[in-house]
Amino acid sequence: MASRCSNVGWRAAAAWLIAGLALSAQQSDRERTEALASRAGERLQALQREADRLAAEERGVLTDLQKLEIDRQIKAEQLKQVDADAAKVAADLDATTARLASLQSAEAAARPELRARIVELYKLGEARYLRLLLSTPDLRRIGDATRTVAALAKLDRDRVAQHAQTLAQLQATRKALEARSRQLAAARASAEQAKAALDRAAAARNALVADIDRRRDVNAQFSGELMAAQQKLQAALRQNVEAGVSTGDPALPLRPFKGDLDWPAPGTVRGRFGGGARGNGIELDTDDGATVRAIHEGTVAFAGPFGGFGNLVIVQHGGQAFSLYGDLLELAVQKGARVDRGQPLGTAGATPSGLPGVYFELRIDGQPVDPLQWLRRR
Repeated sequence: MASRCSNVGWRAAAAWLIAGLALSAQQSDRERTEALASRAGERLQALQREADRLAAEERGVLTDLQKLEIDRQIKAEQLKQVDADAAKVAADLDATTARLASLQSAEAAARPELRARIVELYKLGEARYLRLLLSTPDLRRIGDATRTVAALAKLDRDRVAQHAQTLAQLQATRKALEARSRQLAAARASAEQAKAALDRAAAARNALVADIDRRRDVNAQFSGELMAAQQKLQAALRQNVEAGVSTGDPALPLRPFKGDLDWPAPGTVRGRFGGGARGNGIELDTDDGATVRAIHEGTVAFAGPFGGFGNLVIVQHGGQAFSLYGDLLELAVQKGARVDRGQPLGTAGATPSGLPGVYFELRIDGQPVDPLQWLRRR
């Protein structure tokens, strides 16, 4: 009878203990779910602030683009005007050059005759009147002959002077036109450079707008994922409160926390993504024995020695998102364990170079990505 009472008492105590453990598990699950819901809310607010900032940045860039477009139109009109002026100057220069060539050709043709007359007049010299007197049979016509010779000489002198003056004017005009042509060429080169600079600036602004649109799309996608996760967490909390059942393994997706993930360990980056034999991740220069922590909640998919990485821990964060922690001295988790953000996974050991450090790798959709783009800026 005493033994039967003893068995009944043990079963009652066990039932009470199991009930207490279940209640404790429910409370622990609820606390974890509440913490995750709070974190999701904070991240959503941060994403909204980022969305607002991107929208404001895009408005500013679009305003700059409008101003640049006006400047580009002005420069295009300036180029048209310069080209028109240059075409007119070129036509005037061709006409002046042609006229100058024509006058020089006419001068060359008339030069022998003019030279002959000048030579004859020179031969007359100071005794020209006497020579004319002696060569004129009729003394009454000596005055007429003298006046004729003087008129011819003056006409030749006037023709020579006018021709020289015309040539000088044409040469001066051509020189001025050539200078104007050089000025217009320099103005066109300057306008082209300014337009090219405006084109480059506009292209850069357009590329920036495209990049902002891409980031806004990513932000909206992350916000959608996070809102869906938050709704599930809220539903799990209501279910826990109303039915008193466990919420299971609540979790948040990793992607919406890009750029806001905790660092796995203290220290500086010694090896960067894409370089060296282990270029799929980064190597942190940290103290020997430093605590290595999970960057996000998830499930341990692997924990143990792995060739080339020492002791390795792989945490799956849902879908095809994984974080890898290598070169660990000691392991603090086992395969299949559920880990929270910031939970210790092990301690830092030695890298293949013999220096203390930690290897960290991040895979999104199964592909390695640069962790520095996902970790919070220090």
